[in-house]
Amino acid sequence: MKTKQFVLGVCVALVTLAAAFAGSADEKAVRDADEEWSKVAGAKDLDKTVAFYADDAIVMPPNQAAVTTKDGIRNLWKGFLDSLQDISWKTTRVEVAKSGDMAVLIGTYEMTMTDGNKDKGKYCEFWEKKANGKWKVGTDMFSSDLPAQPATSPAPGAAEKK
Repeated sequence: MKTKQFVLGVCVALVTLAAAFAGSADEKAVRDADEEWSKVAGAKDLDKTVAFYADDAIVMPPNQAAVTTKDGIRNLWKGFLDSLQDISWKTTRVEVAKSGDMAVLIGTYEMTMTDGNKDKGKYCEFWEKKANGKWKVGTDMFSSDLPAQPATSPAPGAAEKK
C-alpha cells in the first residue's frame, strides 16, 4: 500500500512540475517575442514590426478609431516609425492562460519623436499562440501617461456661421 501511495505522490508531483514548467516556458516565449518586437520597432523595420500581429489583429491607439486590417496596421506603424526618433517598451507583467494558448502582457513604453518631444505610457497586449507554436499579437492597446491636451474652442460665433 505504501508503494502505491509513493508512486501516486510522485506522479502528482511530476504532473504539477510539468504544468509549472510548461507555464514558465510559455511565459518566457511570449516575453522573448515581445522583447524582439520592441527591438525591431526600435530599428524602424516596418515589415518585421507588423509581422508580430495576427492576421485578424486589432490595434487600439489613443484618440483614434480601432485599426482592424493588416493594411491599416501597416499604415499606422508607418506613420509612427516615420515620426519617431526612437521607441522601446518593456513588459512588466505576463499572465498566461492555463490552456497555454493565450497571454496578456502589460508594460511601459518610451518614445522620442523626431521633433524631440518625448512620451511615456503603458500598454496592454493580448497574444495568441498559433498552431505552429509562434506567438502573435491579437490585440494591442496603448496610451500616454502625459496629461491630455485641452480641446481647442472655436472662435466665438463660429458655430452660428453657415
